Amino acid sequence: MGRPVIAITGPDKGAFLPRFFVATAVRLYGGQPLQLRPGSTFTPDDYHGVVITGGHDVEPVLYAAEPEVKPNYDPERDALESAVIKSALASQKPLLGICRGAQLLNICLGGTLHQSLREQRQKTSHRWTIFPMKTLCVLRDIDGHIRQRLGPRQRKINSLHNQAINALGEDLTVSARDLDGIVQAIESPNRPYTLGVQWHPEFLLYLGCQRALFKDLVEHATRFQQRQAASQ
Repeated sequence: MGRPVIAITGPDKGAFLPRFFVATAVRLYGGQPLQLRPGSTFTPDDYHGVVITGGHDVEPVLYAAEPEVKPNYDPERDALESAVIKSALASQKPLLGICRGAQLLNICLGGTLHQSLREQRQKTSHRWTIFPMKTLCVLRDIDGHIRQRLGPRQRKINSLHNQAINALGEDLTVSARDLDGIVQAIESPNRPYTLGVQWHPEFLLYLGCQRALFKDLVEHATRFQQRQAASQ
């Protein structure tokens, strides 16, 4: 049996650095990255785990809302990633959603988004940064993947987003927020590894707790691969 294949989704063009760093983390823990773009030819049997990367805002039509901000959407990417997420959820395939990936995961399970966070911020800056300059508050009463890897404490994270989760999707739990109470991490308690984070751990790979998110994904993908092989 070969290495577990991890699908890494993203736009048709650009986003080289986040894709590169995610692929680097996947390789570091023994996975084989597979880059998926709109128009890619693939089947769900081609991979054993998924990373939905960050990028443009999610189109609000997907959660039955009218646009509130100047649009910057990628409907082809939305369609690809929605299909990949729904397939992963149906098969219990491990999934890590990053930034818009976490938002799209929430939408696929019936949730909604804040389209602009300026009105939500009182204690935190709206400035985007790849450096860990914002505070993550891990919820102590949710004993999930975030608490197990980051600990029940405050951590520093980066921030590159204009939208965030509003109404929570079905079968999801909030496991971390920022100082303004904005959702920063969601996970499914009823699936082996279904996790969404609002920050960008691929830009924080020098921190062991951030690398652990990718390590866990590859480990769960390996188990999925083993179960798949045993059932054939």
